[in-house]
Amino acid sequence: MGFLRIFSSTMARMSTFRSYQIVLLLAAALAVVAFYYFGSERHSFSSTTKRIRQSQASQNANRNDADLSLDTRPEHPEPMQADDTALRGDLSLDVVEYHVLMMFTKVDKSRTLQEKFRVAMKSMAKHGSFLDGEVIVLHFVSDEASRELGEKMLPELLIDATFLYQVVFHSVGSLTERLFPIVEVMQKHFSAGSGAYFSDAIFFLSVAMHRIMPAELERVVQLDLDLKFRSNIRDLFQEFSRFPPGAVIGIAPELQPVYRHMFWQYRKENPSSRVGAPPPEGQPGFNSGVMLLDLGAMRGSALYNGLLEPGRVGALAERYHFQGHLGDQDFFTVVGMAHPELFSPLACGWNRQLCTWWREHGYSDVFPLYYRCDGPVHIYHGNCNTSIPDD
Repeated sequence: MGFLRIFSSTMARMSTFRSYQIVLLLAAALAVVAFYYFGSERHSFSSTTKRIRQSQASQNANRNDADLSLDTRPEHPEPMQADDTALRGDLSLDVVEYHVLMMFTKVDKSRTLQEKFRVAMKSMAKHGSFLDGEVIVLHFVSDEASRELGEKMLPELLIDATFLYQVVFHSVGSLTERLFPIVEVMQKHFSAGSGAYFSDAIFFLSVAMHRIMPAELERVVQLDLDLKFRSNIRDLFQEFSRFPPGAVIGIAPELQPVYRHMFWQYRKENPSSRVGAPPPEGQPGFNSGVMLLDLGAMRGSALYNGLLEPGRVGALAERYHFQGHLGDQDFFTVVGMAHPELFSPLACGWNRQLCTWWREHGYSDVFPLYYRCDGPVHIYHGNCNTSIPDD
């Protein structure tokens, strides 16, 4: 408020000065206002890695330090704009970025979500390992209160990290405004209804992330909060190299007969269909707890972008008699039934879901066919508030 007092004092003395002095005083007052308004710190998406070079230099000399973050004060940028790329000129060309995004809304109001976040971040720090010249950029889509909580929690949760990291908070309100025109029709088919958790447009972010993130961002791993890592998250990024031609998203199967149930009418009309059937021959649907989003491929896929058009979304939902409630997961599942070539299957061990709700609700006879997951477990997913095993 200091500039307001300066301005008021100036106005009170105006009548005693000659005209040229009045002009000078007004100019000085406006300069103060400009300083407070334009000089305040406003971080952009691209500023997240501005200090990587100096941090990388200090990493080798401080391997035993408690905190190897790029900036111990997490950043919270304004909504991303196309011209925010200018700051990237400060970066060394050999820096490799690994981008991870998590939803972080309403966490301040939930001790349960806070504990899940604690488990996810501490296990990521415990098992994570990156090479020199690499940095993991952690993006959190958050409301203001949750952002403030996250800023306090993260230094403690990542204190044992042996890798460089940068933190970015994105405004959930700003992103929702940009998403809504794109995903409005989807909400009618894949949301639980007004006021429900997934009825918010932000929970379709993965569907249209390629349209609202800057073009420089090519690949993102999107994760739920209720995860526990048992392997190096860097290894998950290597799965991008396994994408077959035409695939834009890497995603693991749903490990319960959720979609056997939700496609019941289509299955009744098409008894020989693979839709909703268990693996390995069936199409059990997807679980969106762990997703690899190749934003570059999504931008370049005419097929995928065509499926985002309102008429195509409605036609798919009608074709499969589908009314869902799980947001982006439902959308990807329905699209995957018609166009499996858009998806690169992740091994179930990268998203080892633990929920058994459907076993006790009418599907105990077929449940083992869906729930089975052979091979190593890299990430546990404690969906539907299921407890995650201790190490």
